[in-house]
Amino acid sequence: MGRPRTNDEAVKERLVACATEMLANGPRESVTVRAVAAAAGTSTTAVYSLFGGKDGLIAAVRDRAVSGLFEEVSAVPTSEDPLADLHALAVAYRRWGCGHSHLYTVLFGGAQSFDPSGAVGSRDPIRPLIEAIDRAVAGSLLAGETTSIALSLWVTLHGLVTLELAGALDAPTAEAAFRSTIHAALRGWATPAVFRALRRAEPVT
Repeated sequence: MGRPRTNDEAVKERLVACATEMLANGPRESVTVRAVAAAAGTSTTAVYSLFGGKDGLIAAVRDRAVSGLFEEVSAVPTSEDPLADLHALAVAYRRWGCGHSHLYTVLFGGAQSFDPSGAVGSRDPIRPLIEAIDRAVAGSLLAGETTSIALSLWVTLHGLVTLELAGALDAPTAEAAFRSTIHAALRGWATPAVFRALRRAEPVT
């Protein structure tokens, strides 16, 4: 019987999944090549042959998280209403975060810091948000500097999703909080005419 393969896609997926769970639930220092290999039911050789070592494996986990979130928000169609698009992007962000809690925790929980400036390259999950804000500013729907608006909305979204994942909000409360808070965040950057329209349309919690 030959030696088991250590570089196939199944092993690679198991290593990424195990590393993701370990990074989400403990400090980065506790994630060793030996521990991840054991959890994935393979050898340390597989980690080195597939990823070049621990740093490469952690980078693969982060890339998986960045790509997943990017694909989710990029799938949101662009309409002629940038404010509706921003709300739809917020919904997509929350859906991905709640549906991929370990990847979300790894991405934003400190094990791998996320750079919202776009250093992740062409698959920057914040880019669709920036583009929608640019359109809203150009259309005199929002007033302010795009980066400041984007940071404000991202912080709001991150806080909501983090609280929901932590179990601090039950399902009905989380849903109501999401609707009212995103609405308020957009209203805070709105031009006067849009502010009044959003005020009238504010969801009842």
